[in-house]
Amino acid sequence: MNISARDLRTGIWMLIMSIALCTCQEQQPEPESLQDPGVTMDLQSSAFGAGGTIPTMYTCDGQDVSPPLSWSEPPAGTESLVLLCDDPDAPVGTWDHWVLFNIPAASRSLPEGMGAEPVIDGAGVQGTNSWDRIGYGGPCPPKGGEHRYYFRLYALDTNLDLDSGAMRKDVEKALQAHVLAQGQLMGRYGR
Repeated sequence: MNISARDLRTGIWMLIMSIALCTCQEQQPEPESLQDPGVTMDLQSSAFGAGGTIPTMYTCDGQDVSPPLSWSEPPAGTESLVLLCDDPDAPVGTWDHWVLFNIPAASRSLPEGMGAEPVIDGAGVQGTNSWDRIGYGGPCPPKGGEHRYYFRLYALDTNLDLDSGAMRKDVEKALQAHVLAQGQLMGRYGR
């Protein structure tokens, strides 16, 4: 059998892509917290339970609006809260769906359908998601398996000195050594 160099390159390329696709489709382990303060807050949504399916209206297949969220009392000394939402199962690596920081410490909830304004009075400052847009971008996984979406809430002993549109990495860097407590809610969505 005579195999051309072109056929060999094509075969090798297909093998590499098959391995990459299989690797990407394997579910990644649950992401680690940025800093474990040992104090937890209860984070929940009236739209879905922990580990439950996120309703279509909160995804790119629906109205793509943010879900309602509520949480328990943060510890004394809390100056602000940070909310991060991501998909660690995305084929390209962790995909950021929402970055919201400097949420007032007295807040105990966020309503459904938060806008895309850079600063929302009484709700905080919004950062940039992986679509390079400010505000919430709902689950929008490729067809295939179900993905996990982690909503993480951090109580901080400070307000972050960041402008609207800040990237998640900047928020994570700024909150280091300031976390007093954290809460987490994971929902699932697949297409």
